Amino acid sequence: MKLVGKLVGLFRVTADLTQAQLADRAAVQVETIASIEQGRRALLPDLARRLDALLDTKGALETAVDNMPEVDLIPAWAEQYMDLEREALALSWFENQVLPGLLQTESYARAVFRTDVPALNDEEVDRRASARMGRLEILHQQEPPTASFVISEAILRDRLGGNDVYADTLRHVRDCTEIPGVTIQIMPLGRCTHAGLSGPFILLETPEHQRLAYTETQRGSQLISAPDDVSILERKYAMLRTQALNTEESRGLLERLLGER
Repeated sequence: MKLVGKLVGLFRVTADLTQAQLADRAAVQVETIASIEQGRRALLPDLARRLDALLDTKGALETAVDNMPEVDLIPAWAEQYMDLEREALALSWFENQVLPGLLQTESYARAVFRTDVPALNDEEVDRRASARMGRLEILHQQEPPTASFVISEAILRDRLGGNDVYADTLRHVRDCTEIPGVTIQIMPLGRCTHAGLSGPFILLETPEHQRLAYTETQRGSQLISAPDDVSILERKYAMLRTQALNTEESRGLLERLLGER
């Protein structure tokens, strides 16, 4: 990533362009070019081809990207996903064990981190909770992404953090259903078919209209860029949306759960 980033910077300077000028011509944000040149963000194939054309580099960048290992093309780092999440045009999120980070309250987030094994100290819980709360502005920024969530009913019946946290969390999720551009659907218990049995995942579309997926496991995370693999998860998500309650039914279930507490 750093090598490719250095090449982008070298070719840009040779073409007598600033980062802002190159970003404008490539129809991307200037931060995207800066991050690529610094080796903090992978140069994806479509953008590599556009930059080759703009910088007259005769396919050098596309060739470099095509020959990068997948682990370098899309690093398996949660931090890389966070950068993409902040700029995404669209997010589609399926969860079956814990509320999506963008729907959590601070008290719920702290309850989640306090269940970690091995246990986290108070300072680390504070740091992680603060970072998670900082992400919530994504749904309220001036140009928020179109965000779709499908979450298991089991998540809403668990009482992480106790009864007070539980009630506050349900109210917060219900309130999130009113955010423009946000849809929340609940996958009810007792289904005979379920398209998400292999586990949770997130789909996103970047400002450059790249379609990516992100998954987490017990011991790591992975960003997926291969079109065939992303397509499989997109089809799974489409099926999940047909199997879940619709938005009105989901809000009704939240109201009933609040009344039962």
